[in-house]
Amino acid sequence: MSKKWSISIPASTANLGPGFDSIGIALDKYLELEVELAVEWKIDNLSENLPIVPNPQDHLIVQAAQKTAQMHGLILPACHVKASSEIPLARGMGSSASAIVAGIELANQVLALELSSHDKLKVATLMEGHPDNAAASIFGGFTISSSAENGEIHVFHAYHIDASFVLFIPNFELKTEAARNVLPESYTRKVSAQASATANLLTAAFLSQSFEQAGIYMEQDLFHEPYRLDLIPQSREIKAQAKKAGAFGTCISGAGPTLLSLVQKGTEEEFVSKLNGIFPDFDLVPVTINRTGIVVSKNKKGSAILVH
Repeated sequence: MSKKWSISIPASTANLGPGFDSIGIALDKYLELEVELAVEWKIDNLSENLPIVPNPQDHLIVQAAQKTAQMHGLILPACHVKASSEIPLARGMGSSASAIVAGIELANQVLALELSSHDKLKVATLMEGHPDNAAASIFGGFTISSSAENGEIHVFHAYHIDASFVLFIPNFELKTEAARNVLPESYTRKVSAQASATANLLTAAFLSQSFEQAGIYMEQDLFHEPYRLDLIPQSREIKAQAKKAGAFGTCISGAGPTLLSLVQKGTEEEFVSKLNGIFPDFDLVPVTINRTGIVVSKNKKGSAILVH
């Protein structure tokens, strides 16, 4: 059995406007772990974008790994984890889901559990509460997922979508709990029907790569954006200026406060240059879709292994 592993987990964006708690896309930003068996738990942060957790037992990665082990009736041995991340915390880019998926994969490798992608998604959903970000990080590509009350999870994933995005990443955080608290407890039948129809249209547009149409539907959400936009300073101005700069559409990434613009492939740098300096509290970052999901390498000399 190998005693060293490298694990790479992509970031994700969720919702894309009307696809509330169901649509996710994996992004080419990564949480990466180097894992080695050890006498006691130790986590070294090798980059920014990582939480400072004095007690490793309180770390989300370790908690996810230990929960996975416990669900299989096993005890997880201690590990030395070196972590680096390109995924900013509390910005709506799936940082917590990536950490949970990383922990699940850590346990999967260390204990040789041979979990399927659906097995991993079940554990992640138990911890996250919904599968959208975790599904994207596990499978890669464009995903649609749902979780029933009985614990059954359904997921669809596609890898052919060749879309390009620009992220507006702010220099401030927005906690998911705060973003959840502004949402209504219920919706009228009329609103629900219209919001669901828009989500269906968005899905069809992405799957057919009709990005101009997709951009229209991204901006017609009724489930969450009308309530969350005012939590994000300058969000409405960003949406308006992004449209003028050529974006097909702009929406909140996950629960925010990052915003995401769908743009014509090949125009990312031009788009950024048009908006350069207008929103100094936001970093404009072009990003493409990750198509691999989890990637594991069992040693430095070995080839990478795609693990779904």
